[in-house]
Amino acid sequence: MADGNFISYLRVSTAKQGQSGLGLEAQRHAIAQYLNGGAWTLLDEFVEVESGKNSERPKLVAAFGACRLTGAKLLIAKLDRLSRDAGFLLGLEKAGVEFVAVDMPHANRLTIGIMAVVADEERRMISARTKAALAAAKERGTVLGGFRGGAKVDHAQGTAALVRKADEFAARVGPIIETMRAQGLSFAAIAEQLNARQIRTARGGTWAAMSVTRVLDRRTQGGEAVT
Repeated sequence: MADGNFISYLRVSTAKQGQSGLGLEAQRHAIAQYLNGGAWTLLDEFVEVESGKNSERPKLVAAFGACRLTGAKLLIAKLDRLSRDAGFLLGLEKAGVEFVAVDMPHANRLTIGIMAVVADEERRMISARTKAALAAAKERGTVLGGFRGGAKVDHAQGTAALVRKADEFAARVGPIIETMRAQGLSFAAIAEQLNARQIRTARGGTWAAMSVTRVLDRRTQGGEAVT
């Protein structure tokens, strides 16, 4: 039985299918069947018209961003709606988004994580062989490596990291705020909408008019870390 917050992602391969709704309604029906019963909320829906062979998916990227902002799970009707490419699917583990495929409810980040572990083991073996080869070269008298210094870590670097994170957050949530602003909503009304959608601030708190203003300011001219 479904429980929690979800964001659905639907994909069709051709513009004709997207215009006619062919395939989309079947996916919506499968998702509705999965959500039948339980304590759940469908926060948003993202629809993409793109071939499964193409890894460039702006709507899927937007869906990932919405899931990270709200803590919701990505919900899809069929696993192949994400991609048929194994490399792309492995990238989902790095995306940090939980997802559920209605046709394969057990194929989630856990199973993909197992696949990633296999790949990581292969990388570990390659690394071990490389180290062994370097050790053998060193024994033969080969000079390895060079300067091992590196930049000093100071307070300025820590501040730069915070600013960078604030910029990244503003880049994710900024378009949502700008769309609401274009619709004529006040900063306070936008804050209410963001809280209603369960989108958290950069520090995980609730929105206020000032928080909205800071994000918009950062989008236009940069500034201090957003809250």
